Parts: sequence; structure tokens; C-alpha cells
Amino acid sequence: PAARVVRDGHQRQIPAADVVVEDLLVLAEGDIIPADAVLTETESLLVDESALTGESVPVDRDPGDRVSSGTVVVRGRGLAVVDAVGAASAMGRIATLMGKGAVLTPLQRRLMGVGRMLAAVTVLLCAVVLALVLARGQSMELMVVTAISLVVAAVPESLPAVVTLSLALGARRMAARDALVRKLPAVETLGSVTVLATDKTGTLTEGRMAVRHLWPRDREIDLLTAGALCNDARLSGVGDPTEVALIEAAAAHGLDRAELQERYPRVAERPFDSVRKRMTTVHRLPDGRYRVISKGAPEVLGGSEQADEYARSGCRVLAVAAADTDTIPEPIESGDLPLIGLIALVDPPREAAADTIAACRRAGIRPVLITGDHPATARAVAAELGIDEVHARATPQDKLDLIQDLRDRGEILAMTGDGVNDGPALRRADIGVAMGRRGTEVARQAAALVLADDNLDTVVAAVEEGRRVYANIRRFLLYALSGGVAEIAVMLLGPFAGLALPLLPAQILWINLLTHGLPGVALGGEPAVPGAMDRPPRPPGESILGAGLWQRVLRVAVVLTVVTLGVAVWAHQTGRPWQSMAFFALGAAQLGVGIGSRARPLSLANPMLLLAVGGALLLQVAALYLPPLQQLLGTQPLAPGDLLVVCALSALGYAAIRLDRVVHRSR
Repeated sequence: PAARVVRDGHQRQIPAADVVVEDLLVLAEGDIIPADAVLTETESLLVDESALTGESVPVDRDPGDRVSSGTVVVRGRGLAVVDAVGAASAMGRIATLMGKGAVLTPLQRRLMGVGRMLAAVTVLLCAVVLALVLARGQSMELMVVTAISLVVAAVPESLPAVVTLSLALGARRMAARDALVRKLPAVETLGSVTVLATDKTGTLTEGRMAVRHLWPRDREIDLLTAGALCNDARLSGVGDPTEVALIEAAAAHGLDRAELQERYPRVAERPFDSVRKRMTTVHRLPDGRYRVISKGAPEVLGGSEQADEYARSGCRVLAVAAADTDTIPEPIESGDLPLIGLIALVDPPREAAADTIAACRRAGIRPVLITGDHPATARAVAAELGIDEVHARATPQDKLDLIQDLRDRGEILAMTGDGVNDGPALRRADIGVAMGRRGTEVARQAAALVLADDNLDTVVAAVEEGRRVYANIRRFLLYALSGGVAEIAVMLLGPFAGLALPLLPAQILWINLLTHGLPGVALGGEPAVPGAMDRPPRPPGESILGAGLWQRVLRVAVVLTVVTLGVAVWAHQTGRPWQSMAFFALGAAQLGVGIGSRARPLSLANPMLLLAVGGALLLQVAALYLPPLQQLLGTQPLAPGDLLVVCALSALGYAAIRLDRVVHRSR
């Protein structure tokens, strides 16, 4: 971007980055102000500060007022002396706040807890195996290999792959709905959200002005005609947003701006300024007379009582007055004009905003409005959308402090925004969500999720996707840990049942490879559970193994252990190849748990899981009958009848988890 400055008495255009303190800026309509400065001269200067402050309505600026870097001149001209650039400017201070801290996601914190727990389990296992070696006088070499195998059994080594696949699939689904994930863990974080903190301008609202009320109702056409004539904007959206809204409202009522200008040409004008608080134009009528039109503040032109009522509901109110004269008055505003009426304007809420807030409430997510806008405007929008908690006139530092306070109270926070002033809060929140079209580059870079179509409804879909990801990770942990616990229990309890070494180390590793490999990873692709958005979010401090998951792991592991040891003891007593039968039973039963852990076991919604389980089962059979695998794993072939018996008993793994699911749900 470029800037115009006066140096050595000459006006020149330079790169905005080269502006320095004490440069004299030349400002005109459409300019992005490159630095903080103090105005020395102005002519009807109007500045849009929404990206910096959250204010929907541009503000008038007079000599002596400050203007900030990153704001936009929407009307008029001015000169300003630069007094702050870079890190010392308003934009720079926000950039400094942006550098304060990314945070660990809830999933990362929970998985770290699981990692610490599994590390403790592995240390304990090694100690137990060492004690058994000393007690039985067995081969140290065999026990070391067995201990390593049990450690492998205890750790679900495909967990990182499952997490990554689940997050990647979630990101792909969200991208199909125009939600672009910039940080992969954000997919799951949305499912944990307990508070949705949202900006107002451009996020809940459309970021433009629109006519909400015309008073009195019987003079709507007169009001809109006058508003379209006493106006310097264009229907294309160029100019003061308030004036653009007047032209759009006139067009919606069949009043063409170009036809009005041709029929009532402007012959004189006096621009708006903050002292007079009005704009006045004079138009020639078809009969040769003149119409004087003024629009501005109700306290100047009249209608203050009705205007106050509109203002309390969050509207910006313009009064419109007009009178016909025989000649062009000198001066133009030489006398009071009779009031035509009032025009109340708002930055209208987005169509999807109310539905989004309602969906958040159903999902147990508390919405909070944090904005730099006027309190009355903020409260009016919040009331219309069903938001109870409002923080208005919030600076970037205020937003940052509010976000930190909510996080300190244990809330998991999503923050939506689009302005420069939202950047630090978007970065500090557990997940920042930025608008892609209207959003500033600062907001997009700070956010973990960007809504390419600015559709707030996508946030709800993203929350559901996050809950799906988390549910699938828990589903995998139930599947993997129950099998791991069963393997450990079989190895530790087998000797007490007369089985010296129930499974060889190679057999344990093979079972883990089959069950934790493709079937485990495929579980990450399971679809969302129906009704996921009708339940509250999980408590922020809850472990990923909480909400009864540990108990379910143990219950299912008990069934797997009993099935495996039962098969082994029966086969041992009847002279059958008991170790091979125990090996097959444990692997097949774990695969049954994988199928049974699905929300809909027979659904074809995730064909990869069915193929992975089917392939793993065939490999398990091959391990019994193919000579190379027999030699590698120390297995023996089973008689067809024995294989059928083991398969039937292995189905108890599937039955156990389905029964446990029914009992768990009923509670």
C-alpha cells in the first residue's frame, strides 16, 4: 500500500512502510491510513474504524482528533501529522498482544495425561515381570522379550495415526462446507467448546447499515426520496455506509437514484460537518422552484422524542427535513425546515446468526458477545439473537483479559471475529474463528479456523465435527486398551491356571499389529453419533478416559481375558494345541470388539473398517495354516471343528461390548 505525504513542501507518494514520525499525511476518500496521526485540517472527514474498534458506524474527525493506522477514510479530506508508527501505533500494539501465547488444545492436554498414565503402567509391568522371573527362576532372556511385548500391548501405538486421521477427515468435511482449518487440532477443540465468545460487527451482523424503521409510516416515499437526493454515495456501495443504506432502501421501494437526480438536479450543497451535524442540498424542481433538503441529527432537525426510542433499541437515527422555495436561499441553511420524518438504521444481524446461537444453546454452549461497539447497540443485537451476556466498548486488551478470565475459570473458549481488534483474542482463545471474506488479514492469521463464506452457521457444523472426532478417539481407546489389558491379564494370570507361557512374544506383537493397525485407524472414520448436538459439552477437566470409559475398558477386558483363558485351559486339558487356540481367540475377540464399538455395527457408512477387520481376520486364520507364519509365530493348525468352536467363543467379544453399550446407555 502507498501513502501520500508532504516533504520539503512537495506532495509525493511513497510506500506506506516508509512513513515516519512527523510526516504530513494527505488523506482522501478511500485511503487506508498508514500510521497513527493527529489531524491538522479536515473537510467533512469521515473515518471507518470498524476493523480497529468494532464500531459499525464511521465517525467524524475534526482538527485535533487522532486517526489510527489501518482505518479507512470513507468521505472527505484531511491533513495529519504522524506521531506513531510501527510497534508504537495502534496496529503495532495489537500486534504485540498477538505475540502473547498460543495454548495447548484440550485434546493435547488430555492425551498428555493418557501418555503419563501409560508410562506409569509400562514401568509397573516391567517390575511385575522382573518379580515373576525372580520368583520362578525362569529364563531372563525370555522374560525380557515378554516384558517388551507386554509394554507394546499396553501402549496403543496407532493412537497418533488414529488422532491424525480423525482430525484430517474432519478438516476435509469442514473444507467442503467452506470452513478452512489452519491448525489441525482445532477440529477436535470445537467439540470441547463450553463458551462461544463472538464479536458483533461483521460476525453476528452483516457489517453494513440497513434501514430498519421509517417514521411516520405515511411519509415513507417522501423520506426515501429526500434521503436518496441528499446523498453522495453510490448504489455500488461506495461512500458512507449510512448513505449507501438510504440509496438501497430507496431502490427497494422502486425509487431509482439516477432518475431522481435527473428529475431533481442538485444545484447547491453544504457538506456535513460535526459542528452543524447535518448535510444540506438544494434541488431544482420541474416547475422551476427549488427544494431544500437537510438530513442529520434529530436534536438539530427535530423528532428527538421518537428518535430516543429508536436509539434505545440500538438504531442510528437520521432526521430528514425539507421545504420548497422560489429561489436558492442564501445562505443555504438560512431558516428552519419542516421535519419530514425519521430514518432508523441498524447493522442487521446475519440470517443464520439467531439459528446458530439457538443451536449453541441446545448443545450446552454459552454465547457471549464481546464488542467495541456502543452498549445500546450491542444490547439490542444481543437481545434480538438471544444472547444474555454482553461486554461492550471492549478494547483489544479488554477482549484479551476477558478471554483469559474465562479460560482461567476452566472454560474452553471459541472466539469469532473479523477485525484487527479481534486478533489478540482470536489467538489467545482455545480456538479462534475468523471470517474469510470480510475478515482482516490479521484476524485470519490469528485464527485456527477461517469461515470462507462468512457463514456463522458453519461453526455449529464444526462443533458437531469436533464431537465426532473426540468420540472416535474414545472409541479407539476403548477398543485398543481393552485388548491391551486383556493381553496383559492373560500373560500374568495364565501361569496360575497351569499355562506356563500363554502367548509367545511374537504372537503378542502379531495381535497388536493386526488389531491396532488398519482396523484401529479405520475407527477414526466413523460417522457422528445421532443427537451429538443435543448434549452438553464434556466437562473441561474431564480425562479422555473419563465418563465411565475406564470402567468399560476393564469390563470388556475381563470378558476377553475369560474367553482367552477359558479356551486355553479347555484345550490344554483335552490335548489340543492350546497356545494356538488362545492366540486365535484373543485376536478374533478383539476384532469383534472393534466392530461392536461402532454406534451402528452393521452400517456401511465406514466400509474401510469392515474391510480392515475382514482382512485382519483372514490374516489371523493364515497365521494358523501358512507354514511361513507358523514358523514365525510358533502356531499350529487347528482342526475345523476346533476353529469353529474358537470362532463362536470369540464372538463373545462383540457381544460383550454391545451388551455393555446397552447397559451403559440405560444408566
